[in-house]
Amino acid sequence: MATASSVIEIPVSADQVWQLIGGFNSLPDWLPFIAKSEPGDGGRVRHLHTADGGQIVERLQTFDNVARTYSYTIEVSPFPVSAYLATVLVEALTETSAKVTWSGVFTPGAGTTDAAVEELFAGVYNDGLKALRGNFPG
Repeated sequence: MATASSVIEIPVSADQVWQLIGGFNSLPDWLPFIAKSEPGDGGRVRHLHTADGGQIVERLQTFDNVARTYSYTIEVSPFPVSAYLATVLVEALTETSAKVTWSGVFTPGAGTTDAAVEELFAGVYNDGLKALRGNFPG
């Protein structure tokens, strides 16, 4: 199994960060490369449309509003992986700062390596968290 993760500190409360990213269908609100997200299956599935025309289907696996975390799997994507499970977690560092962790575990597909897919998703998570940080000036 391959893994990747990214962590960022944001200078606002964990509740403020969670208010923006805690909705499973809220990716277009903070992630520029997701142009549109359409909910399905009672909100447990999101059909994502990327800025470059790609499509990804993800399924919510766990959600904990109090702990400010959720996990999801990918059902359909252009990524060369299977058995993908990612988690988003927002933790309070202080009353006015939060730590956000986006991490995943997955199995590389045929023709690729652990290192290649780890680099791919580390880039996705890093770029995504930098975009998230950009929503909170200061």
